[in-house]
Amino acid sequence: MTRRDFGAAVTGTPADPHEQARAAREQPLLLHSMAVFRELFQAIFGCREIGTVVEVGVESGQVSSVYADLGATVHCVEPAPGDDLRAVLAEDPRLNLAEGLSPAVLPDLPAADLYVLDGDHNYAVVRAELAWIMANAPDAVVVLHDVLWPCGRRDFYYQPSPLPPEDTHPSTADGPTAWHDDVTPAGFVGDGAYTVAAHAGGPRNGVLTAVEDALDETPGWRFAIVPAVFGFGVLMRTGAPGADDVFDALRPYTSSHLLAAMENNRIALYTRILQLQYEAEARTADATRLTETVAAQQQEITRLRSALDRARAETATERQELQVLREKAGRSAAQPAPEPDIGEAVSHLGRALSARLRRTPGQ
Repeated sequence: MTRRDFGAAVTGTPADPHEQARAAREQPLLLHSMAVFRELFQAIFGCREIGTVVEVGVESGQVSSVYADLGATVHCVEPAPGDDLRAVLAEDPRLNLAEGLSPAVLPDLPAADLYVLDGDHNYAVVRAELAWIMANAPDAVVVLHDVLWPCGRRDFYYQPSPLPPEDTHPSTADGPTAWHDDVTPAGFVGDGAYTVAAHAGGPRNGVLTAVEDALDETPGWRFAIVPAVFGFGVLMRTGAPGADDVFDALRPYTSSHLLAAMENNRIALYTRILQLQYEAEARTADATRLTETVAAQQQEITRLRSALDRARAETATERQELQVLREKAGRSAAQPAPEPDIGEAVSHLGRALSARLRRTPGQ
């Protein structure tokens, strides 16, 4: 039901290393799967005959096999089954896929002895499912998951939600925590799979509220909660076959103060883990940004060093050229000026005088 898992605290860890590896793979599935309630279903099946089960919200198909192993034919209601789920259901002739949204699909299926409601956890959907079942299958056992925190008094909407706006509350992608009714990104978030009502409590809000309203409108039904793993609720008509036996068999669970205290502690630890995970992810994001900044700065330093090396090389070349010019200038300044040729000068003067005398005869 959520992106994060706390399976080890619920299921325990086997001592054998191979069993530890197997458990590590399965614990995320087991934590929020109805499969953890196998012994409760065994108790229910032991109190009355159950030949047909309608399961709303199929998950992986693992829990569907639990009902089949206990002797029932199972109709699995799932609005958008993936290829893996289709393959699992196709391999077992006891499991039948009913593709579509509840409660619209319920009238198309045989009336069941047991309804397991673990689909869209909000008032509108659960209230409609219960209205049809209580009117059309009054002898059935109805099991509802998530009747306590966090869905008991707060709607959850799987996305995209098929509900009209008038059947929803203002919602948010943030999630609730056990510490307060506010929502926070460090809470029980859906990571895009679902949103939650921004506020808890009030009319038409939450799974447990839907059950209570159904009981108020349809007298003669009885409801009990096993306070474990987000709440396992059992609803039956008082005069239904095996009703007294079912509630008597479940009484050690439904009346256990120890179980309720353990669930409260589990939720407190669970939400604390969510907060720590969120903070760790935030720190990881900060560290990633810092690493990227440092890498960019190192690249800039490398570029500047290359530019500096080129500038130093150019400066050295220019200094060499300047030194060569200075040496040439020094050698030129050290050479003496050439002495005049006296004979050439006298000859030149004689030629000049002769030319002048020819221009001025008699003078």
